[in-house]
Formats: sequence, C-alpha cells, structure tokens
Amino acid sequence: MRKLLKSFKTEIHPTPEQKCKINKTIGTCRYIYNFYLSQNKELYEKGESFLSGKSFSIWLNQEYLPRHPEKGWIKKVSSKAVKKAMEDGCTAFTRFFNHQSGFPKFKKKEKSDVKMYFVKNNPMDCLCERHRIKIPTLGWVRIKEKGYLPTTKDGWVIRSGTISRKAGRYYVSVLVKLPDSKIVNDAKEGIGIDLGIKEFAVLSNRTIYKNINKSAKIKKLEKQLRREQRKLSRKFENLKKGEAAQRVNLRKQKQKVQKLYHRMDCIRTDYVNQTIAEIVKTKPSYITMEDLNVKGMMKNRHLAKAVASQKFYEFRMKLKVKCEENGIELRVVDRFYPSSKKCHCCGRIKKNLKLSDRIYQCDCGYVEDRDFNASLNLRDAKTYKTA
Repeated sequence: MRKLLKSFKTEIHPTPEQKCKINKTIGTCRYIYNFYLSQNKELYEKGESFLSGKSFSIWLNQEYLPRHPEKGWIKKVSSKAVKKAMEDGCTAFTRFFNHQSGFPKFKKKEKSDVKMYFVKNNPMDCLCERHRIKIPTLGWVRIKEKGYLPTTKDGWVIRSGTISRKAGRYYVSVLVKLPDSKIVNDAKEGIGIDLGIKEFAVLSNRTIYKNINKSAKIKKLEKQLRREQRKLSRKFENLKKGEAAQRVNLRKQKQKVQKLYHRMDCIRTDYVNQTIAEIVKTKPSYITMEDLNVKGMMKNRHLAKAVASQKFYEFRMKLKVKCEENGIELRVVDRFYPSSKKCHCCGRIKKNLKLSDRIYQCDCGYVEDRDFNASLNLRDAKTYKTA
C-alpha cells in the first residue's frame, strides 16, 4: 500500500476581473523573483553571505517595504504566490551551488514561464466541481474540459496548484492526493525502447512509433509559422527604422506566432502521452531505455531542432511516472552502452558503424534493422540503473 500524488492540468475560462488578478499576480511574482536574484548578486559582489528565501522574505516585509511605500502593490496579491517565487529563486541558487545547473537567469516579461501558485489554506479552499474550481483570492473559476479534474464529492483532496498563461490562454494545474492502492504486476517479459529522430521510438516487440514532426499537420503549421514570423520580423524592422507602426498590430502579430508555437507543442505533447499510454497498456515486467545525452546532441546545429522537437526528456519523465503507477520497473542503461553497435546474435561490437548505416549486418550472418537491433540489446542489457 502506498500514497501517490498526481497532477492534473486543464484549461480554464476566467472572467475579465479574474484575468486581471492573475496577470497582476504573475507580474508581481516575476518582479519578486528577479528582485531576489539581483539582491543576492549584489551581496556576492560585496563579499557578503547568501540570503536565503526565508531571510529575504523577512527583510522584504520588515525593512524594505516600510521604507518604500510606493512598492505597496506587492502586498495586493496573494502572499502565498509571492512566497513561492522566493522559494523558487532559492531553489535555483541551491541547484547552482550543487553544480546541477547554471547561474539563475532573470525572468523576462511574456517570455519566461511564471506561474501563480495557490495552496489549500482552509477546508473551503480548492473545492472542485464538475464544471468549476474554487481558487483562493479568485473564487469560482470555470473549467473548459468538464469532468476532467477529480471532484471534491468523490473524496479527492486538492493540496495545491498553479495557474499559468500561455498564448493568451489560461491553465490550472492541481496536485491531488490519490487513494491508497496496491499494484501487482505478474508479467515476465520486458520491453526495450530505442528513441531516435528517424522514428520516434522502436520497441523490441517490433512496434514502431513514427516521428510526429514528419506528419502533414506539423509541416503545415511550420509553413504557417514561417510566414507569420516573417510578418512579425518586418514589423519590428519598420519600427527600428522609425516608420509608423502600430503597437497594437505588433502585439496581435506576436500573439499569432505564440499560438502557432503553442499548437505545435500541444500536438507533440499529446503524441508523447498517447505513445506512453500504449506502451504501458502492454503491461511488461520492465521497460529499458538509454540515458541519452540530449545536451550533447543539441550542440550539433544540424540536429538541434529535430532533437528538441522530439521531447526526449519529457518522454522519460512521464514514462517514469506511469511505470510507478502501474508497478513497472523502469531501467536506464548508461549512455555509453553500445546498443546500436552490438550484435544481438553473437554479441560482437561493430566499431565502424556509421550513422547512415540503417541496416545492421554482422559477420556472423545476422542482418536486422539498426534501431530494432538496438531495442533488443536494451531489453537484454544486464548493467543498468533503476530510474
């Protein structure tokens, strides 16, 4: 028996007043995050000690704001959301100190993903019905997809959540406590997954998932995106030259580009979700995949765009969650494991194998598709780590 937490994300339809509150809160959180980063940067240049999120909150409320009454608008939004922005900044610095990421970057307006955080403070907060959800400081907000979020009447408890804004649309993501469950998986066979660019995923059971970016739908949207980007670029160039350009039209064109990006991202994400669901439905005892060096692959300017659009990291993280829910062991093989160069029949390693060689031919007479051979080697790998 174990307790699980699961997140649900869906689009909402806030009223104009609620949109105004959300935009103000998101703007304030962005300001506080950047202010926290700048303060620590100044302290570092002076040689003083680092200011944690909790210490910064005390200094901001007890010293800074009383001396700067013009900054009183910070107090007019949700205090929990502002506090979360400080915690996010502290987490970013902690990851930097532990050599897990680079130096924290300032969040830019309308470019960085800043969210409005809310938490369940009392029993009357975070209530959810079929068509609406109650959010602190906002009240009842309509949900676009009715019946998707777990309702309070069924015994589900929403602990916390966030509201995000993307391409003029608003989304709510809630963290829900799942009821206790006992998962038993009696399967004996496993599956090896070889991720790639030509085909998105090749499984050891000969199932092939094609690259969604080669579909007619994505290619059509990319063609539209190129046209809209050229229009946006011309408007910016005219603005630089001093010619008359209306700011409203510039903003409209920018939102057109954002909507196209967002639509393509949703199509790719949906394809990843469908692929994972189909793989998990086969109920294997374990799933083995390779620890891809995505950061290194992105350095190749010829492959960077193709690699980024495949969403390898998102696939791995979502597959890990699904495996935990269904009692499936997720194995991750080292990135230096020669899955493509190793012969599945005799075990010989072909060192001179090129990327253009799509058919694997071994001296022992074994001939097979390169990606399928790699998936078989991943399935039968003896050295791995559990994700």
